Order: sequence, then C-alpha cells, then structure tokens
Amino acid sequence: MATGGLDYESLNENVKKVQYAVRGELYLRASELQKEGKKIIFTNVGNPHALGQKPLTFPRQVVALCQAPFLLDDPNVGLVFPADAIARAKHYLSLTSGGLGAYSDSRGLPGIRKEVADFIERRDGHPSDPELIFLTDGASKGVMQMLNTIIRGPHDGILVPVPQYPLYSAAISLFGGSLVPYYLEETENWGLDITNLRESVASARSKGVTVRAMVIINPGNPTGQCISEANLKEILHFCHKEKLVLLGDEVYQQNIYQDERPFISARKVLLDMGGRISKELQLVSFHTVSKGYWGECGQRGGYFEMTNIPPQSVDEIYKVASISLSPNVPGQIFMGLMMNPPKPGDISYDQFIRESKGILESLRKRAHIMTDGFNSCKNVVCNFTEGAMYSFPQIRLPPKAIEAAKKAGKVPDVFYCLRLLEATGISTVPGSGFGQKEGVFHLRTTILPAEEDMPAIMDSYKKFNDEFMAQYEDNRGYSRM
Repeated sequence: MATGGLDYESLNENVKKVQYAVRGELYLRASELQKEGKKIIFTNVGNPHALGQKPLTFPRQVVALCQAPFLLDDPNVGLVFPADAIARAKHYLSLTSGGLGAYSDSRGLPGIRKEVADFIERRDGHPSDPELIFLTDGASKGVMQMLNTIIRGPHDGILVPVPQYPLYSAAISLFGGSLVPYYLEETENWGLDITNLRESVASARSKGVTVRAMVIINPGNPTGQCISEANLKEILHFCHKEKLVLLGDEVYQQNIYQDERPFISARKVLLDMGGRISKELQLVSFHTVSKGYWGECGQRGGYFEMTNIPPQSVDEIYKVASISLSPNVPGQIFMGLMMNPPKPGDISYDQFIRESKGILESLRKRAHIMTDGFNSCKNVVCNFTEGAMYSFPQIRLPPKAIEAAKKAGKVPDVFYCLRLLEATGISTVPGSGFGQKEGVFHLRTTILPAEEDMPAIMDSYKKFNDEFMAQYEDNRGYSRM
C-alpha cells in the first residue's frame, strides 16, 4: 500500500499536539445534535451575528458599494445609499489598485493604516506610525505571525495567562515553543499578581526554558476582567526588567460593562511613563473588527501595531507577511471604518450612534443577567463580566460527579458541559480547555444570546444545574478554588 507525507503517522508532531477547545468535543457533539434536529444555542464562541446581532448599517453600506462599484454609476444610487456612504466608498476605492479584487500591499492599504494610526493617536494621546501597523485577516493571524517570529524552538517560552484563550496554547504548540503559565487569581476578580509572574519565570528557567515574551488579554478572555492602570505599569516594569516582548491582546477594548475600570491600552501606559522604558520595551498590540459592537467575525479584519521593535526585525516581519501577498481587502475596509466611523454632522452619524449604543447597552444588561443567573445557582460562583463577551463561572462539582466523569472517561467539567448540552441545547466550553488550577472546574459561555432570550436560557441552565447537583449530592465536600 502506497504511503505519503500526509499519512497520520508521518505528520508534523506539532500539528498533532494542537488542541483548540472552542471547536473541540463539545462543539462537535453540538453539531451532531443540531443535525438530528435539536435546537442548539451556540454560546461556545464569540460570534455575535450568529446569535442574532444585526450588522451596523453604515459600514455595510460602504462595503456594499465597494464590492459593487457599478452601483456608484447608477443615477439613482443616492436614493438608496446616503451621501456620506457614497463618498467613503469612493474614497476607499481610490486607495486600491483595482478595487476589492486587487491585492494590496502585504501590510495593508497605506490609507487605511493611516486611519488606524490616527485612531491610536486619538485613543492614547501619542503619535502612531502607519509603517509600524500591519493589517491582518483578523487579530488571530497577527498573533500567530508574531509568535512564529519569536519562537525559535522548544526551549523558547511564552508567558500566557491561565485561564487563557486557546489560540495561544494552540499556536505555541504549532510553532514548537513552550507555554509558560501564570495563574490569574479568581478570588481577586481574576487579578494578576506580579509575584506569581516572577515564580513562573523562575520555574521555567530552572527547566532550561528561555522566556521571550508575555501575553496579556485585556479585557480578559475567558475571564472578562479589565486590567487596571497600576497593574499595567507593574507588568510593563516586569517585562522591561526581564527583557520580554509584551503581546497586548486588546480585541475587546470596546466591550466594557462597568464604569469603575475603563479600558486603557498598554501602549498608552507605556508612553505616558516616559524615560528609558518607553523607548526600550518591545510591545505588539492587536485589535480586530470581530469584537466590540461591530461583531464582524466573518469579515476577518484586524491589525497589529509594533512599538520599539528594531527596524531590521520589522523588515523580517514584512518579508514573512509578503508570503501571503495581501490581507483580504474588504476586511481592511471594515477596519478603516471602525477606526474612522461617522462623525457629528455626517448624515449617517445619528443612526450609527443609535445602533452602537443599543448594542453596547444591551450587552451590559446581558452581562448582569448572566452573572446574577449563575450566582443564583447551587454550587456555582461567578465573577462579574467587566468586559469582553464571556462569563466564566466556577462549578463546584460534588465528588460523586467527579467519580462519574472518571468512569465515563471524561474530564469532570467536560462531563458536566456534555450533560448540559444534552439536557438544554446550550453549547459551552469546559474550563479545562482554557487551563485552570488543579481540582477547580469552570465553563465558558458567551453573553451574546439575544437579551430577550437570556432569562429563559438562564432558567434552563438553573433547572439543569439544580437537578445535576441533586443527582450527585453527597456530604464529602466539593471542588473549589
């Protein structure tokens, strides 16, 4: 029998090591149940439009005109599209070398990179250089490109928060590096303890691992916390002292559901600090059109911005980006529109603000409904979702449930989430897919189901949980933090 390079036994071992829980066992089982006719509520992935969020009107109008430029020649175009959408479509088409069907520069269209730089300057109060901004097919592609650039082999380590978004563990495995975990403190609202960081680095070095970079996710995924300015300063000083690149995953910066701890970028804090650190610490920041109140996941628009990265290294990153020729151009235009939305006085401004505020206000309400719902359930404890799109409740599983899971050959929180899926159709992700402390169990769910559906979903969850806990109740204590 003929064999080839794609026989399973001969595959790249790093590919086999990759685990990605968001599309793992639970998702596959949910897809099977859906095919069998069961109604499934997919809360496993931050995919707003799939759960009913309506697209913002203005960006869709602009991109529609860019995709079908012949509409701009129609004498009746002004009856269907507002004048500011028509003007912006003409502007974006003028930036391309042949419309949306033509490749752009491998870093993205210069005019849109300038819009990103202007947004960053308004946000942070410090100028941004468009030459250090690369547009990407979603933030994930940028994250993977930077990790691929940093990781040289199995002895190179990346500090990653635990719980973490599985993109990082998957990409580090794929590129043959070592994940160095630092644990967030659940009892401190998922805060970051610098002492814990130091211990993680010392432990990794004692095993021969060279720690080269640190990831922060702000606001947190799956944990939903916002990092304070004081904590960011501690992180920046730590990375500077240890000579680590800081990778700032800031894709949820628009998703803030409280007023006490607003989003502040790592870049702003760094440059506000001044002195040597502001000129020496290497920082790469990521953003996307997939999150925020846009939720345009399928459009695949993103960027990364580099701060204090040597020019020769930037040239190497550009060279590798050039292998893919061009990030997708419609995604770039969505990014330009997100960075430079309608302004006061524009025809579309009032509608844009009304739609945006409606989405954010509803998400804020849903964050409260979900947190309160989880905390009303037996043996469930949940920190408030300060930002991002997720709740990450701790499930205090009775010993009998843990024993039943082991007999079924399942990790305990996978067992719980599978039972939840079968009983209610709610598709979540077990906490073990994100990493968690030994003997502690969680699940992650998005807060994205429609606001009007949320009470019924939480009632369904509560009924399942109470029945599950009653079934496995005993008096020997529970898993807990």
